[in-house]
Amino acid sequence: MPAAAIAFTVVLAALAVFQLALALGAPLGRFAWGGAHRVLPTRLRIGSAISILVYAVMAVFALDRAGLIDVVPDPVSTVGMWIVFAYSVIGIVMNAISRSRPERFTMTPVSVVLAVLSLLVAIG
Repeated sequence: MPAAAIAFTVVLAALAVFQLALALGAPLGRFAWGGAHRVLPTRLRIGSAISILVYAVMAVFALDRAGLIDVVPDPVSTVGMWIVFAYSVIGIVMNAISRSRPERFTMTPVSVVLAVLSLLVAIG
């Protein structure tokens, strides 16, 4: 399980870098938020910045659940990881139905990887 938690965290870190780039105005919008904008408008840039915080919380749950850190009570990390798994499954669906072909073909597989890894950590 520690390997799955570390892999999960690495994928989240890569996504956080991607979201930071979007928040700072990188022309990568076709890969996120439905792909309607090359450069995200302000409200979606804020959403990208908030996503980084969400990823950080997800990583804390995974690392705590795997026993690599100890910052939240075990019941919180256990329930938190199941919520993260559910969130990841929803991410698969949302990316798979995106109108943006680049988002569908790039982010759907990433979401599948996150869902599998989060399931492995949740099962622990």
